[in-house]
Amino acid sequence: MTEPSNSPEPDPSQEPRLPARRRSRWPWIAAAAAVVVVAAVVAVAVTRGGDDDSGGKAAKTVRIGVTDASQPYWKTYADLAHQRLNVTVQFVNFNDYSQPNPALKEKQLELNEFQHIQYLANYNAIAHDDLQPIGATAVYPLPLYSLNYSSPAAIPAGAKVAIPNDAINQARGLLVLQAAGLVTLKNGGTAFSSAADIDTKKVDVVTLDASQTAGALKSGSVAAAIVNNNYATSAGLPRTAAVFQDDPASSSAAPYVNIFVARAADKDNPTYLELAELYHEATVEQGVQQSNGGTAVFRKVAPGELQSLLKTVQDQAVAAGKK
Repeated sequence: MTEPSNSPEPDPSQEPRLPARRRSRWPWIAAAAAVVVVAAVVAVAVTRGGDDDSGGKAAKTVRIGVTDASQPYWKTYADLAHQRLNVTVQFVNFNDYSQPNPALKEKQLELNEFQHIQYLANYNAIAHDDLQPIGATAVYPLPLYSLNYSSPAAIPAGAKVAIPNDAINQARGLLVLQAAGLVTLKNGGTAFSSAADIDTKKVDVVTLDASQTAGALKSGSVAAAIVNNNYATSAGLPRTAAVFQDDPASSSAAPYVNIFVARAADKDNPTYLELAELYHEATVEQGVQQSNGGTAVFRKVAPGELQSLLKTVQDQAVAAGKK
């Protein structure tokens, strides 16, 4: 799940690429039974003439579900897939974040790339599915902003700090506040912690809709706020006002690495593994940064490590009652 770009796309407040408009709490449950994919297959023009270095591999087509197919870096990616792997990539673009995982389960896709580990763990736990990560892409740090204080330590005791109230961003926001020394969470916290899990606190935590945290900060009703990057941009918050953010290399940020996902039966498919690795070609990464304001922190994690992390986070999801 990457951060939003300037192109029109669904409200991405659920970091990164998470469903913001839900008709029910877990819409994929019904979708998993009989998937009706409302999506557009984006034809990617690839030059067929000339030499390639695909090593004589038989040509194949791979359908990848995304939520930002209009981004230029996907064209770069598709060109490389043809040149290097002799693979024609078809991007299936979704306007509803609840759809790509059921579509993958029902074999309407070969892969998807729109979510992070925590979101996949949530989905698997609720839908009783077993989709697996096969490659990491990037982490997008979640910032704590303040307009009056230059560091978390400078925020006075008892001050109000806003965090998003949706389950995914709330847990991550609390982990950011814990890393910043503003709260501690029971048992160290998890990717499924809520405000009820605050053990000790220096500040008063206020939960608001993710779209409202920037406004609360600008109005002065809170001293600091966790603000998703898209809302910070639209609110005109300067990057210099970001006084803290989670460390993409930390264990607490690990569940938020974005991933390529396959069905469990395909997790060792060599072509799919090569496609996941292709994301880290320099020209693709450059395009990702251009589309996301330079906020991506790219991560390369072995598939086995990602799958082990998924199991850990999925166990946490089940323990948190997401089943």
